Amino acid sequence: MRPISAKILKVIDETPTIKTFRLDTAGWLKGKPGQFVMVWARGVDEVPMALSYEDGITVQRVGEATEAMFRLKEGDTLGIRGPYGNGWELVGDNILIISGGVGSAPLAPLAEKAAAIGVQVTVLAGYRTKEEVHFETRYRKAGKTLISTDDGSYGHKGFVTDLMRDIDLSMYTQIYCCGPEKMMYRVLGILDGHKMADRSQFSLQRHMKCGIGVCGSCCIDPDGLRVCRDGPVFRGDTLISSELGRYARDGSGRRLKLWL
Repeated sequence: MRPISAKILKVIDETPTIKTFRLDTAGWLKGKPGQFVMVWARGVDEVPMALSYEDGITVQRVGEATEAMFRLKEGDTLGIRGPYGNGWELVGDNILIISGGVGSAPLAPLAEKAAAIGVQVTVLAGYRTKEEVHFETRYRKAGKTLISTDDGSYGHKGFVTDLMRDIDLSMYTQIYCCGPEKMMYRVLGILDGHKMADRSQFSLQRHMKCGIGVCGSCCIDPDGLRVCRDGPVFRGDTLISSELGRYARDGSGRRLKLWL
């Protein structure tokens, strides 16, 4: 439960709103794709972050903690606890990855790991605009990659779910998804319509305090599954009747409706 101080070795400006921090944790932080760490921005807050590299996290500036992280430079430190969670389960020899925005953080290392052992990888990656595109090189090295942007400034104009219409989903042994919750909800709906929800895995993000399954702040309805301990990766068929895409909760446990 006590954070270990990790020095920032390199700061990479991925986009105007996204940075990657490579840390001096290679000797002790042995995470796998899909797992997360609790990151302590000293004096501000502790928040969960997916591992985008074995020794790195990729951060989007969205709140107080991430705003504080954006002010850090090489040589500064962060507190790190983890890794926690179950991570992705690599299934079969032909996989589809569906990525939205900074949901790329846990998916890019999965794509690289799969490609390294001979798994065929296809990636559908969605971003808001061309200037927000990141990890494209990592994805393209791993396999065939199709990109969409909301405004059409790069790749297909529209949502990443549009790209799902042009491929035969049944050919994939497993489908992996992470991104904004509204996007994941729509992906799950499409897969369920094809009776393929049991062939998919989704990475959820919820408000977390302890990160180890004790406090219950990240439990999801109706089964009380703990995102930090039972997840953050869940099979799609376990999420169909869950709160996914409908609501989340704030730090006090109050429901926050997600408008679809």
